[in-house]
Order: sequence, then C-alpha cells, then structure tokens
Amino acid sequence: MTNRVYNFSAGPAAIPLPVLERAQAEMLSVNGIGMSVMEISHRSAHFEGILAGAEQGLRDVLNVPDNFRILFLQGGASLQFSMIPINFLAPDQTADYVITGFWGRKALAEARRCGNINVIYNSAEGGYKSTPQQGELNFTKDARYVHYVANETIEGVEFQYDIDGGGIPVVCDMSSNILSKPIDWNNYALIYNGAQKNIGPSGVAVVFIREDMLERIPTGLHSLLDYRNIAANDSMANTPNTWAIYMIGLVCDWLKEQGGVTAMQTRNAEKAAVLYNAIDTSDGYFTGHADRSVRSMMNVSFHLPNAELDEKFCSQAESNGLDGLRGHRSLGGVRASIYNAFPREGVTALVDFMQDFSQKNG
Repeated sequence: MTNRVYNFSAGPAAIPLPVLERAQAEMLSVNGIGMSVMEISHRSAHFEGILAGAEQGLRDVLNVPDNFRILFLQGGASLQFSMIPINFLAPDQTADYVITGFWGRKALAEARRCGNINVIYNSAEGGYKSTPQQGELNFTKDARYVHYVANETIEGVEFQYDIDGGGIPVVCDMSSNILSKPIDWNNYALIYNGAQKNIGPSGVAVVFIREDMLERIPTGLHSLLDYRNIAANDSMANTPNTWAIYMIGLVCDWLKEQGGVTAMQTRNAEKAAVLYNAIDTSDGYFTGHADRSVRSMMNVSFHLPNAELDEKFCSQAESNGLDGLRGHRSLGGVRASIYNAFPREGVTALVDFMQDFSQKNG
C-alpha cells in the first residue's frame, strides 16, 4: 500500500482506513454478486438492500426517530440552501436566519430569492468568531422556520447547544459535525448535510426531515426539488449516487464498531483539546480564530504572525506528510480538520511540527 499521509482536508475528507480497505476488497464484487456497486442497477434487489442498509445504519448510530424520513440526494448541502426555501417559504412568508460564518451567508443568499428573510443574529462585525448566547435569539412571529449552521467549517465556530425555536421549525446544516456527537431530535424539524466530511465520500447529501414537514410543501414544485416527491420515491426519483450510499453504510458499520457517536464525541473532544492546547500555549505565535467558548471540535482554524509564515508553515507541513492545512481562501491562515476518521496520532504529529516550526521561525 502506498504510504498514506495525515489528511487534514475539510472535505472531501479522511475516510476510515478499514472502510476504504473493505470497499477495496468489494470493489469488483459487492456482497459476492459478481458486480461492483457502481455497476448494478439502482432498481435491483441488490441495491435496494444497500440503500436500506445505509438508512438503517444512520438510524442506528444517530438514534433517528421513526417520524423522520432519511433522504439521499445529489447537489450537496449547497443545493439544500435552495431546496429548503423552495419547499417551505413563499414570497409573502418569512423565515429567520442565524449567520455565524461563510456557509450561513451562502444559505442566506439563496433563501432571499424565495421570500422574506429576517437575520436575527449576524456575527459579521466581530469577524465570525462567535455564536449567539443561549436564549438570546428573538424569533419572528409566524416565521416558517429558523435556519442555522451548527458548525462553520471555515471559521471553526461550533454551536455548543441546540437552538430551541419555541415552536418554530428548526432547520440545521450539520454538514461538518454530523456523527461527531449525539443529536437531540426533539429540537429539529430538518437536518441536512453533505456527506464528504464525516459520513462518506462526496456526491451525496443526506436530509433528515420530520414527516409533518412534508405536509407543508406546496404542490406543483419541480419534481427533483420536492422533498415530498423524493420521500415518496424512497430517494430514487432519479438515479442516486449508488457508490456514495454504499460507502455510507460501511461508515455506519465502522462507527458501531467504535462505540457509536457517544464514543466519537469523547475522542473528538480529546483530539481537539490537544491541538487547542498547542495553540494556547504558544505565547501568541499561533492564534485561534474562534472565540474559545465556541471552538469547533471538527475544524481548528488559526493563524501565524503573518501570511508569509502561514504559507511557509503549510508548505513545509505538506512536505512532512501533513496535508490539507491551508485555510479557506476567504479566511486564509491554517485549518486542521480533525473529523471522526482522523487519528489522534495525526494531531500529535501536527503539534510536534508546530512546536518545531515555531522554534525555527519564531
């Protein structure tokens, strides 16, 4: 096997090695049927079993209630920025949006095409380093829903609590922290995510939607943008990404072997603590972006004293087998994404490199 590097990429991101090895072993013949999962018909009994297995795997590891449908779609989380208001927001209606970073802004821009949007919190003035205090939000009367991003991948800002809409349906983008910890489903009407961070490979988005929300969808929508139609067709209103769905099932199997999302939460907290400690004890050489109270367990964004050192750090890190550390173009700096599949040994290797680099370039 080719030597593997430590992959800090924000997405597509690291996939558990045992999952990759199993997929490799089954590449030419999945479940012994003599065909690859990429070859079989999505209408075949073979794939129906794979689809059902992926759905059940997610239900098992996340304890998804029976009154939630699980949909597998294409277009990534970015398409959901549009599908949500298309399904739930008419031009004369209002939705509330909470903006704590880059992806919240993207979702907001799409929603404004459909109806009235009230931005009830925006941390732009502070540089997207914070989230609202619990109980701080004032919701719009009769808002169709409130939308927020649980973990902003670029800025490394993560909500430390679930937003309670007080009866208003809560819609949440959990693309970058789904499966990293348990979910209290009582707080949510719809959760969506792109798979390529914690769930599996790119090419599929997963939507968890409470069944009563399907009843709110107007008739006459374009069929592939209509959650109700997609649910009625069991995620096969068109040909789904069979490979990505298969991989989701394997990731869920791996998660169960690791002890589930509760065990992953403990591991993730430990990994993040090691890295944040290296930042905090560097005498200011490394500076974290997010406020300490809302730091992400998944995405650690930080800067060195100047942009030139940021680039030198990332370049030399790559030469040392630490890949994918350049920050997003909108923020710059350094970003270490340490999702479920990322090993603690990789965090230790990065911390050792940080200490060596600061000594040589301080």
